Amino acid sequence: MPSRARHVALAGLAVVMVAAAGAAYGAFEYKRQQRIKSDAAALTGGDPDRGPQLIGHYGCGGCHTIPGVRGAQGLVGPPLRQFAGRVYIGGVLANRPDNLVRWIVDPRAVSPKTAMPRTGISEREARHVAAYLLMLR
Repeated sequence: MPSRARHVALAGLAVVMVAAAGAAYGAFEYKRQQRIKSDAAALTGGDPDRGPQLIGHYGCGGCHTIPGVRGAQGLVGPPLRQFAGRVYIGGVLANRPDNLVRWIVDPRAVSPKTAMPRTGISEREARHVAAYLLMLR
């Protein structure tokens, strides 16, 4: 095989290998995200897919920046990216699913001086929001 043809063939093989590696990584990442979603649902009893809609409905994005939630660019409260990796909720509660639901429903019952208001969200709805937040890694 002439040198030029060999280079073209090798370049084509490299493209195929990169595409295959990309597809394999995509499949791995999809499975990882599904496992995270399943774990979040099991821990909270909520549906993480319902979280963004409820976050929008209750106006959480007016105070917080929340990845994956359209318009959630608030700067009053802390940004909620990588929420699952945090140690504390509101600086006062261990970051556990039950505490997170409690905090979302009535933050002032936990910490009377917090600036976070009670929104009127139900415990059931808070479970969906908590499931979503626990997916943020």
